[in-house]
Amino acid sequence: MEKIPLTPSGYKSLEDELKHRQQVERPRIIQAIAEARSHGDLSENAEYHAAKEQQSLNEGRIAELEDKLSRAEIIDISKLSGGTIKFGATVKLIDEDTDETKTYQIVGESEADVKSGRVSITSPIARALIGKKTGDSVEVNTPGGGKSYEIVDVAFV
Repeated sequence: MEKIPLTPSGYKSLEDELKHRQQVERPRIIQAIAEARSHGDLSENAEYHAAKEQQSLNEGRIAELEDKLSRAEIIDISKLSGGTIKFGATVKLIDEDTDETKTYQIVGESEADVKSGRVSITSPIARALIGKKTGDSVEVNTPGGGKSYEIVDVAFV
């Protein structure tokens, strides 16, 4: 089984979602199914079919979360150091074409959110940055075309 790297906060957010789905969503959906069932004929009961669909999606997500949590490898970023970029690093870059500064933290796939500066370890930019150091230039092939960045700073926060 392949391990899934996660930060402690990423692991906690998956745990919180799992608890919410099991303790809040599951009982709510069961109640909705029971209520729809009481309306009679199930073959033409749209509420019943919608609730069953919700139940299926919720149970699928619960199984997915349980799988991710069981395979999680929690990496405590506060114990990492050095100048080489690896999982958990917060990297400050300058776009060599526009001189725009960007800051990204390299995290696990399930906790990635580009808008908040968290990129997946499997993303093109993270793959290009892994193993590099401050002062290096990297070429990143993105869906929008090639980009060149200079690495200004590497930190583990």
